[in-house]
Amino acid sequence: MRTSWLALAITASACGSPPAPVAPDPRPVADQPPAAPAPAPSHAPVSPYPATERRPVTDTHHGVQVVDDYRWLEDGKDPRVIAWTEAQNQLTRRRIDALPDRPKIRARVAELLSSKAPSYRGVTAVGAGVLALEHRPPRQQALLVAFGDPARAGSERVVLDPNELDPSGSTAIDFFEPSRDGKRVGVSLSSGGSESGDVHVYELATGKPLPDVIPRVNGGTAGGSIAWNADGSGFWYTRYPRDGERPAADLAFFQQIYFHQLGTPTAADRYVLGKDFPRIAEIGLEASPDGQVVLARVANGDGGEFAFHVIEGRGGRATQLFRFEDQVIDSAFGPDGTLYFLSHQGAPRGAVLRLARPYTGAPQVVVPEGDGVIDTLAVTASRLYVIELLGGPSRLRSFRIAGGKLSAPELIAAPFPVPSILRIEPIGRDDVLYLAQSYTTTPGWFRYAAGTGKSTPTALVQPMAFAMDDVEVVRETCTSADGTKIPLNILHRRGIALDGSHPTLLTGYGGYSISLRPALHPLNRMWIDQGGVFAQANLRGGNEFGEAWHAAGKLAEKQHVFDDFHACARALVDKGYTRSERLAIEGRSNGGLLMGAAVVQHPEMYRAVVSGVGIYDMLRTELTPNGVFNIPEYGTVKDPALFRALYAYSPYHHVVDRTAYPAILLTTGANDPRVDPYNSRKMTARLQAASSSDRPILLRASADVGHGMGSPLGAVIEEAADSYAFLMSELGMRYTE
Repeated sequence: MRTSWLALAITASACGSPPAPVAPDPRPVADQPPAAPAPAPSHAPVSPYPATERRPVTDTHHGVQVVDDYRWLEDGKDPRVIAWTEAQNQLTRRRIDALPDRPKIRARVAELLSSKAPSYRGVTAVGAGVLALEHRPPRQQALLVAFGDPARAGSERVVLDPNELDPSGSTAIDFFEPSRDGKRVGVSLSSGGSESGDVHVYELATGKPLPDVIPRVNGGTAGGSIAWNADGSGFWYTRYPRDGERPAADLAFFQQIYFHQLGTPTAADRYVLGKDFPRIAEIGLEASPDGQVVLARVANGDGGEFAFHVIEGRGGRATQLFRFEDQVIDSAFGPDGTLYFLSHQGAPRGAVLRLARPYTGAPQVVVPEGDGVIDTLAVTASRLYVIELLGGPSRLRSFRIAGGKLSAPELIAAPFPVPSILRIEPIGRDDVLYLAQSYTTTPGWFRYAAGTGKSTPTALVQPMAFAMDDVEVVRETCTSADGTKIPLNILHRRGIALDGSHPTLLTGYGGYSISLRPALHPLNRMWIDQGGVFAQANLRGGNEFGEAWHAAGKLAEKQHVFDDFHACARALVDKGYTRSERLAIEGRSNGGLLMGAAVVQHPEMYRAVVSGVGIYDMLRTELTPNGVFNIPEYGTVKDPALFRALYAYSPYHHVVDRTAYPAILLTTGANDPRVDPYNSRKMTARLQAASSSDRPILLRASADVGHGMGSPLGAVIEEAADSYAFLMSELGMRYTE
């Protein structure tokens, strides 16, 4: 569930002035009991929504009875649930299609998201060239391309085009990994947004497929990975249980490591490691530069705990280097097989450890904790590179390595102000490619030459499709309920008056140690052109200020995230950017949970909400396949203290009858492997039954997408068009050319 898709925005349709808000409970949210559902009034007006039957089911947790009126909506295969969902979709289509500006908004969204200028991700060096996933609109899915020379535009060729494999656009590349010799590449392909990927092997020079196909290497629960051996004759891979090996309920769990020899049947693949891993293990594999050692990074679910194992030689001898409790979270190989690790033990902002082959003895601290949060490592022949976060923006520094010791750091100048540096990829002896972007600059890959100390753009820099010279970026600071200072990044046209008149869209995430960094979102151009202000909050639960910042927004501390977000919303009003009736909010996944909490805790604060693929029933999410992986981040109802924390903020359980809720659009995908779509169905039903305002509560349930990964471009455009049309209508905005 660790994802934040900020390309989508929000929606609504003005329906009169709101009733007076319900008086708030004076107790802190954590001390407030969830409201019991009130009976429907005996002479209730005819609902504008499809009829939704209440069928109460009562659970008891640690002596507390919890009533769930809409448990029956959890079964997505039930014909009654299918019919109910279709009726909700029809209502949503009628409401949104009737908005007069929707066609114009859709045309502009399509124009911005279908820019012919390609963009690149997953850049991986292969000799002097690179492989990358290239987004090339109007193609629905990204292509795998090879650049013979990353500095030379036009030197790329297509290795694999999933749009040709599947003209419907539903097949996506989950990940790829080239062999050490650059002759072959393993590619995980999945369809319909399911993220359930089989690995196919292709010749890099010709794109010709080999007969080897490894089923279910990737999944929406534990992900997936492969690592090639030295001569490219086979690879280690992550393997989910096959049918019949475990009960059906366990087929998305118990990931293990196997080895596949090319040209042999998968039934002959050799088990290597993982039988003793946790049920919710998530494995990432990386081979040493000589292909003789494989490092397995094993996550204990999604809460930020990792163990590390090395697998050496063809015999597959495995040694554990770090346990979950050791607080080591990331790693990088040096050219000679030396391992560098990112540790949080005694260093919540991160320290770098060094461990040489044969990986015995205690690791050495080579970079102690500093003022920046160490986020990513990369090692070349004689340098260590680190990306460090500075509360959202980032910097890139390098250290010279000599005799196992490091020099003082050297700052690498970014290509533009207030940058976000996302990835580093070693290339050549000591150079690196790095991905940089900002709020007003498109993402692009730059090459830093260690010999000259200069960065130059490569052919993988996306040209600007529109100007952002008229946009100002302001970094404000808000004060949360407990006094913590929260960064808030605000984008608007230069010279606007702070008179509270501007329609404003606020987004956030706050979880899984994921940082919201400066990034150019094309649809912000449209929003600002229509007079809007865009704001992005750096909430606790992320990694903007290190592990302590993350820990302050997880498990029993999760309420801090919602308090931080409310403080940012309050600041936008207090500083004169907007008013509550002109303020909209948006979030996805864990950010969808944030939207749910924001709505039920402060319904008077917002005019419109778009919440995508969110978790709303925090008491039952751990019963879903991916929900178990989220326990280290959210907690479990089996623990009395954590049950109390979950119940205190669970959005579904805090919807209060006869409350004037804002306009809300909830979006979900039937194939979502990360958040079960029933969350959106149940939350929609509960809000529709409870709201006393005449603002719409709408559900947009797509049948052919998932959590967002792998969605075809066309599906992304349609959802964004619906969201912005809804938003702009609710905020009283009329689209102008």
